[in-house]
Amino acid sequence: MTMAHVGAVVAAMTGVMAILLHSSIHRIEEGHVGVYYRGGALLTSPNGPGYHIMLPFITTYRSVQTTLQTDEIKNVPCGTSGGVMIYFDRIEVVNMLVPTAVVEIVRNYTADYDKTLIFNKIHHELNQFCSVHTLQEVYIELFDIIDENLKTALQKDLNNMAPGLTIQAVRVTKPKIPEAIRRNYELMQAEKTRLLITAQTQKVVEKEAETERKKAIIEAQKVAQVAEIQYQQKVMEKETEKKISEIEDSAFLAREKAKADAEYYTAAKTAEANREKLTPEYLQMVKYQAIASNSKIYFGQDIPQMFVDTSAPSGGGASAGDEEAPELMEGQRGARARPDAKGR
Repeated sequence: MTMAHVGAVVAAMTGVMAILLHSSIHRIEEGHVGVYYRGGALLTSPNGPGYHIMLPFITTYRSVQTTLQTDEIKNVPCGTSGGVMIYFDRIEVVNMLVPTAVVEIVRNYTADYDKTLIFNKIHHELNQFCSVHTLQEVYIELFDIIDENLKTALQKDLNNMAPGLTIQAVRVTKPKIPEAIRRNYELMQAEKTRLLITAQTQKVVEKEAETERKKAIIEAQKVAQVAEIQYQQKVMEKETEKKISEIEDSAFLAREKAKADAEYYTAAKTAEANREKLTPEYLQMVKYQAIASNSKIYFGQDIPQMFVDTSAPSGGGASAGDEEAPELMEGQRGARARPDAKGR
């Protein structure tokens, strides 16, 4: 064998080895689990992320995602109870498969388990929902609960059929409906919007009227309170004036009483002093002083009875002038005997 032949054989063997190595070495990404088939039978020993070696052309593998993933189901038909066919453009199902359940789920539903457990179930559950509801309910009234109903129905079946596969969320887009019906819904929505605007306008008017009424009530209450305060103020002023008048009257009465008491006391003391002072001797002295201070001279035959002796009895008492009669008579006689300036 020549050197050329040897080189060709070596090159051929090298190529075969390279192909075998390339077929036997494979890589599993993070967040995935590798499951293996040998002769069509599923092996029970999966591998985690990294490089692994398998028998080339005999053993095959599939990489199964075990992290959170989103499956999209597009253009799902749905017939309502009224016979109208509608289409959901896109439904998203967020799900996650735990690594310990990978082998069992792949064995029962293959590595494309999501087609059987999610896609087909979504079609079934959505058609079940539409078949018992009208277009109005599916499109308007119950649209907000479709995603929650789908999630609940899916998870309930998966708990029995594929434990370890959980549904995190379901998102449903607005369905497509026939154009004529859509226009009617738009018109109806416009009317509802107009009705809502009218209702809101009415509420605004009612609120404004209510506000004005409350303002009027508050203003009236304020005026009434001010009037009541002013009335109470006037009453208090009158009561104060009354109290001041009563105090002044009391003070005046006290002063007058004190003055009367003082006058009474003075009079009483004066009377008491007079009683002590007006003795017979004192009265006799006063009498003589009064007579002595008298500047009148009487002429005539008789002397006037000017004085009465209070000490003598009233029946036969002599006049007070009897004792003075001789002196007065002498004086009078002297006066009569004394001529006037003209010699009479």
